Amino acid sequence: MERLALAIEYDGSAFSGWQRLTRAGEEGARPERTVQETVEDALGFVAGQPVATVCAGRTDAGVHAQAQVIHFDAPVRRDPRGWVLGTTTRLPPEVCVRWCVPVAPDFHARFSARARRYRYRLVNRPVRPALMRDYLGWERRPLDAAAMHRAAQALLGEHDFSAFRTVHCQAPHARRNLHEISVRRDGEIVDIEVQANAFLHHQVRNIVGSLLVVGRGEKPEGWIAELLAGRDRTVAGPTAPPSGLMFLRPLYSPGCGLPAEVTLTGPAPGPADTDEA
Repeated sequence: MERLALAIEYDGSAFSGWQRLTRAGEEGARPERTVQETVEDALGFVAGQPVATVCAGRTDAGVHAQAQVIHFDAPVRRDPRGWVLGTTTRLPPEVCVRWCVPVAPDFHARFSARARRYRYRLVNRPVRPALMRDYLGWERRPLDAAAMHRAAQALLGEHDFSAFRTVHCQAPHARRNLHEISVRRDGEIVDIEVQANAFLHHQVRNIVGSLLVVGRGEKPEGWIAELLAGRDRTVAGPTAPPSGLMFLRPLYSPGCGLPAEVTLTGPAPGPADTDEA
């Protein structure tokens, strides 16, 4: 079998997250619609038989993806263009395949990834958004984006992020290495962009929720460092809504032979075992 890597773009608004909840026909099957099930059904139609996929990073209900990388072992030969166009014609409007690349037999979308990158975008104004409301968070009170950016820098490096993980997180430990984090304003839009080796369940949305507390002036900038050191989720900010979160891309070493948008340009950090932002 030939192993292939694909980039999947999707609007997560109508889905119960990426991960398939049960296989068709399994006892206790649930009706929730997932991106994985939708993609696998389309790939299976092109292949003429069932196809199982592995993704770089699972996303929750309502979270979107610009370039979710998956891999699968193709049971039949098709050229990459055929996989892209054939699969996309079988997908709903909310999902498409952006590209397809043959990869080495040992490539793994999850374990070969050296980093993942997310963006949380919100509109900061007194009135809720009508346009693009499924792709934005909203904060009605004025935010000091510069203060949020300064406070966020305390999160850089390898730490125990227990203060920013959900109680439902199944990761065996809370240590993650956060490579970059920035908060930028462009008019009414505030973007929080973050890159790490991997993320805990709800980690990005919990970080955003705590940064909003600082941005509103309810806590000082040093509060974020205190939360990190205290490792207590119960005293941190609330979880930001999923609509504003976009999984931008995973990042891989140049040797994987993937397109530039998902390839690291600097030194490759070490891999991590999970990603459930």
